[in-house]
Formats: sequence, structure tokens, C-alpha cells
Amino acid sequence: TFEASEATGNQNFRTLLDFSLGRLAGDDAMRALGIDSAEDLFLLMAQAHLPMPRLPDAVTGDMVEQLKSLAG
Repeated sequence: TFEASEATGNQNFRTLLDFSLGRLAGDDAMRALGIDSAEDLFLLMAQAHLPMPRLPDAVTGDMVEQLKSLAG
């Protein structure tokens, strides 16, 4: 839990939480955790029972527009 990680000085949960909340980019989170694959990051997120981060609405909207332009 967050409290247990804080008590022992383990910052891994804090790093995962920051990634989950969109305050830390995936590559920065992987570097801080000492891992080199997105799959490992996602597994750690699942083990910590944290939701995966969402893209900002503006980025999602841009992706939708790009896909629409491909069809048109």
C-alpha cells in the first residue's frame, strides 16, 4: 500500500501513482523504476491496483481527427 511504501522509504508506489495520474511520462517512470519495457510497467501498474493513465482530451481529439482524415 501507499502507507507501507512511505514507511519503508520505497518510492516505487509514488512513481507508479505519478504515472497513473499523468504527472510522469512512461519513459520517465520506467527509468525511475529501473525497468526497460512498457510491458513491465503495465504489470507493475496492475500489481499496484492502479489505473492506467489516460491521454489528455486534446490528444485524443487530435488522434480522432487524424483517423477521420485517413478515411476522407
